Amino acid sequence: MTQAPPAGRPHDPRFSSGPCTKRPGWTLSVLDGAWLGRSHRAAGGKAKLAEVIARSRAILGLPADYRLGIVPASDTGAVEMALWSLLGPRGVDVLAWESFGRGWATDVVKHLRLDDVRVIEADYGALPDLARVDPQRDVVFTWNGTTSGVCVPDGEWIAAERAGLTICDATSAVFAMALPWDKLDVITWSWQKALGGEAAHGMLALSPRAVARLESHTPAWPLPKIFRLTRNGRLNEAIFEGATINTPSMLCVEDALDGLRWAEEIGGLPALIARSQANLKAVAEWVAARPWVDFLARDPATRSCTSICLRIVDPWFEALDAGTQAAVAKRIAALLDEAGAGYDLGAYRDAPPGLRIWGGPTVETADIEALLPWLDWAYARVRAERDAA
Repeated sequence: MTQAPPAGRPHDPRFSSGPCTKRPGWTLSVLDGAWLGRSHRAAGGKAKLAEVIARSRAILGLPADYRLGIVPASDTGAVEMALWSLLGPRGVDVLAWESFGRGWATDVVKHLRLDDVRVIEADYGALPDLARVDPQRDVVFTWNGTTSGVCVPDGEWIAAERAGLTICDATSAVFAMALPWDKLDVITWSWQKALGGEAAHGMLALSPRAVARLESHTPAWPLPKIFRLTRNGRLNEAIFEGATINTPSMLCVEDALDGLRWAEEIGGLPALIARSQANLKAVAEWVAARPWVDFLARDPATRSCTSICLRIVDPWFEALDAGTQAAVAKRIAALLDEAGAGYDLGAYRDAPPGLRIWGGPTVETADIEALLPWLDWAYARVRAERDAA
């Protein structure tokens, strides 16, 4: 007999891991003050861009001597700018335990073609051996593995007295996790993650050590215009004061400002972190009572509170071949979508078959709690369909 669907649904069924759901109460009217039809280089446009930088800096508690700027092409653009502009003078360690980290490793090895590169890897669900990172070398890593739900637990493995730079893709961590700024020399993120902003714009934070590298190192390869952070051998300070390299969307800027103001209103970074942790807690309590599902992250200390990735551990499922497992997971996600109970819940295409729930601070815990019974329903229905076939 087919299990009846749950009685209620999430108020907001958007659980995509990027672009992520808007903050509670968001409406199109928040964009009414956007600087439209005017140059972003005019005083008003530059003021809006500078406000994004200032509010982001204040909420995050970024050190006063760190530069923060808005750059093209989302988090990807920010990471690529850092890799192409900063790497070369030292050997590089690249940490890879999920799709995006492996993408950065491909860039460093196959495209920059650096001679002295160590790729330190782990399978989905685990972290690589962080003790292998050499403080004499640069290190490139994601703070939070968006496609695996595995994050580094802290910055204790990063040497305070290091010679190399730490280049951190933190796009699924910023505004949702506490970051040790003094251990990070380059930090990147996008507006479309924790605060639910719109795509195409990235944020790039640089420590004084990273600035010194930029001003003392000339890459052996040509840099496209949108990657150039220096001018005549000195940091282009204008980028970090609201003068963007290329034309930004001022609608996206206004939306980013709305998310930042909301963050301030609810209590700043501590409140944002608490909201994400509450979402993870709700899922963890549900998982603990379910024999068919578990976290993809094997170590509880490394479980992400934003990209919450789940794997199916029912012996029935594990006995299926890989193709059928993938089909089952996709069918579960499709049923949830069709029922209006949860959108975009499928695992990332390169990850093991499973489910992924965005638990960032714009997601209400009540919506997570309303979603979870639907996961039980969808799994039971798919298994019944398979058993009947």
